Amino acid sequence: MSRHGLSEPSAWVRRFAPMIRPGGTVLDVACGSGRHARWLAQLGFEVDAVDREPALFVDPPRGVTLLGADLEAGPWPYAGRAYDAIVVTNYLHRPLLPILVEALEPGGVLVYETFAQGNERFGKPSNPAFLLAPGELLDAVRGRLRVIAYEDLSVEVPRPAAVQRLAARRG
Repeated sequence: MSRHGLSEPSAWVRRFAPMIRPGGTVLDVACGSGRHARWLAQLGFEVDAVDREPALFVDPPRGVTLLGADLEAGPWPYAGRAYDAIVVTNYLHRPLLPILVEALEPGGVLVYETFAQGNERFGKPSNPAFLLAPGELLDAVRGRLRVIAYEDLSVEVPRPAAVQRLAARRG
């Protein structure tokens, strides 16, 4: 179970994983208990998983390298690295958005899904600092990545929430 009570990979991540170069490298940002890192490793990807609370990720499987790092207070721990895909779910630290775009290999895919304004009516997070403004993910990649899919909507599954989702490829 993750800190958000989820254990299955996000349907959004599952939908766009086939776009990742076979056998490629993936960065799972704010990985929590590792639901995406585990699943992606099972698919044959080499996964770097990072979270400020690495103890949440019990027994990382083969193919996953776990790093404990505070992405909000410390330096970017992957300077000079580039990935075939970067996955981010249920996490927002705006200063990382341009760093993530730059950390994609040519042809690399950014798969991002997190809470949006309007989520306060469903519960936490409700602090505007942790909620994307309308179109904010699109603005973060505009002119830098080719958007494959984008959604800004309310969902019922896995729990009621307002979310933005983006899948985009670096040219």
